[in-house]
Amino acid sequence: MKIGFCGLGRMGVPMVRRLLQAGHEVHVWNRSPGPLGEIRAAGAQVCATPRELGDRCAWVALCLFDAAAVRDVVFGAEGLAQAGALELLIDHSSIPPAETCEFSDRLARANGAVWLDAPVSGGTGGAAAGTLAIMAGGPADACARATPLLMAYASRVTHMGPTGCGQVTKLCNQTIVTTTVAAIAESIALAQDAGVNAARLNEALAGGWADSTLLQIFVPRMTQAPGPAQATLDTMLKDLDAVAALARAQGTAMPVAAATGQSYRLASRQGLGAEDASQLIQLYERARKRPDGEEHR
Repeated sequence: MKIGFCGLGRMGVPMVRRLLQAGHEVHVWNRSPGPLGEIRAAGAQVCATPRELGDRCAWVALCLFDAAAVRDVVFGAEGLAQAGALELLIDHSSIPPAETCEFSDRLARANGAVWLDAPVSGGTGGAAAGTLAIMAGGPADACARATPLLMAYASRVTHMGPTGCGQVTKLCNQTIVTTTVAAIAESIALAQDAGVNAARLNEALAGGWADSTLLQIFVPRMTQAPGPAQATLDTMLKDLDAVAALARAQGTAMPVAAATGQSYRLASRQGLGAEDASQLIQLYERARKRPDGEEHR
């Protein structure tokens, strides 16, 4: 089928590739021209504006950084809300639930299109392998209609309830991910300070209650030389800020998430925001050094 896609970042590019490999006709738009050549060569058709994308395609997916980017692409000049063909907007971006509901209502008034919030989990590896988990909010029939298409890059699509429920579920996911990554960093620091080979923690804990996909991924990343960023610390911090805002609105006490947010914010202030989330470990490496540069236990 014909599908439009806005946002060719770390996640968007492999998702579009999966759509093309599944035989779909994919039309794309991206703010910066960088990835367009690669995606055009893979078979996608490039549009000049989001509106042009929505004039060509009844279904359009977004994978953008934050709510401001979503607002601009949908409601800005030459945005999707002005498009004539748009019927279903599938938003894979991770944005606050309240803004999702606002955007959904506004789009419905503008041109009658349906908004499906469908954030993803699984990282760039999951996007490339087609194993993303998608948590969806919006009309159940829209989710059911979209699921066969989404399975090009997902192994599971779960309808969680009305508009915004997908984003709430993603914030629950991010709470678990960010706090677990912080706990892994602290455990590695503890092992190192106690003279234990921290690089073997994932091996030693495999199969036990502490084992997880995150443990197996992040112990090597934190104990080896840094590689390219998969998910940045600032992206994690953005999601933790959204968790905090939702918790305040709901009156939910989340002291662990709040403390974790402080660690990520400190890392960002120390210039690590654009680094992979695994580089949270640098907080502990820096704390281990005295002002004179000498290490201490």
